Amino acid sequence: MLISKIPIRAWFATLALGCFGLVAIGMALQTMLHLAPCPLCIFQRLLYLVIGGVALLGFLWPRIRLAWAGLTGLLALLGGAVAGYQTWMQAFPELATECGYAEPNLIERLVDGLGMQWPGMFLATGFCTSRDWVFLGLSMANWSLLVFAGIVGYAIVFLGRKA
Repeated sequence: MLISKIPIRAWFATLALGCFGLVAIGMALQTMLHLAPCPLCIFQRLLYLVIGGVALLGFLWPRIRLAWAGLTGLLALLGGAVAGYQTWMQAFPELATECGYAEPNLIERLVDGLGMQWPGMFLATGFCTSRDWVFLGLSMANWSLLVFAGIVGYAIVFLGRKA
């Protein structure tokens, strides 16, 4: 099968470059279009960086490739849940409790701490229910949900391939 012919390191390198590239594109759009990311956007950005880092570890230490692939899949499931929640918030803003208006949750506290340390990368100044950027009818959260689903699929295919 064609999938088993792709070198293991190429799988991990592709995933790492893709995740880091998504973060770079997101930051470029934020700067050029003056977008204000919300805490959930920043948390998804963090998850892309962590998934990229795990994929980089898989590239460097491919002997435990199943552990790295499983971890990327689990992190992508978490990212999909966050992006799905933000998608729901954007679809039903009247039912959603906007980030920052209630007692800060774990994600908001983490993002606030990171934003104080690295404001250029992690400062959250936007609202989770706003759809400031739309491409082909989908918001940034919608696209992120699709990408996280793709990463989960990528991990499943990788886990199912023969060594």
